[in-house]
Amino acid sequence: MEALRLIHKAFFRARGSYPARLGGKAVRVDPDHMEFWQATTSNTWEPDTFRILSRYLNPQSICYDIGAWIGPTAIYAAGLCKKVVCFEPDPVAYQYLLWNLRLNALPDILPLNIALADRDSSRHMSSMGVLGDSMTSLLTSEKRKGSVEVLALSWKTWLNLGIAEKPDFMKIDIEGSEFSLLPTLKDYLHAHKPTLYLSTHTPFLEAHQRVEEMAKVLDVMALYRKCLNEKLEPVDPRRLLSEEALAQFHSFVLED
Repeated sequence: MEALRLIHKAFFRARGSYPARLGGKAVRVDPDHMEFWQATTSNTWEPDTFRILSRYLNPQSICYDIGAWIGPTAIYAAGLCKKVVCFEPDPVAYQYLLWNLRLNALPDILPLNIALADRDSSRHMSSMGVLGDSMTSLLTSEKRKGSVEVLALSWKTWLNLGIAEKPDFMKIDIEGSEFSLLPTLKDYLHAHKPTLYLSTHTPFLEAHQRVEEMAKVLDVMALYRKCLNEKLEPVDPRRLLSEEALAQFHSFVLED
C-alpha cells in the first residue's frame, strides 16, 4: 500500500500538480500534500470553514487570511471575493503557498512571508512536528532544534506601510499566537468591525496561563454583538473560561 501511494504521488509530481476540490470547486494543487488535498476533496477537512467563507465573502470583499499555511482557505476565498491578503511566516509552507497560487493563476492574492505579532521583531518559530506542517507557531520564542527565524510585524506597523487595504473579513488561525496578537488589534477591530473568524488554541498553553490568556481574547470578542461557533450557532463567550472549555480547541465567527 505504501509503495502504491509513493508511485501515485510520483506520478503527479511528474505532472506538476494534483487535481483536487476545495468546497466543491476544482483546483490544481501541489502533489506533496496529496493526502491533505484528498481530505478537502472528500469534504472531510473543515467543511464548516468553506461554508463560512461562502456566507461572508462577496465580490467586493477584502479578505485577510492570517495563518494561510499552504493556501486552502486563501485559494477558496479568492474565488469569492475581490482580494485576499495572506500571511504565512513558515518558509516551507510559504513556498507551497506560492506554488499553489501559481497553479491556479490567482493574481488577486497578496502572499506575505511575515508573521503578524504583538511587536516588530525577529522571532523563532517551530512546529510540534516539522516545519511546513500546519502546526508551526510563534508561541515559544526561544530558539530550539527545528526552529526558524522569521520576520514579525505588529498590526500598527502593517498599517503604517501604506499598502494595507481595509479588510471586510479576517481569518486568524495561528496556533496559539492569537493570545498575544488579538489584544493589539482591539482598537482597530472596535473602529472597523470586520467579520472575524478566529481559532483559539488554549491546549497549547500551560494550564496555569489559560484563564488569563483566554480572558484577554474574550475582552476583544466582547466588541462584537454576535459570537457564533463554526456551525454558526450562538455561543455564550463566558462559558469559554470553564475548565472543560479551556482544554479544547475552538473556532468562532464574530460579527456586528
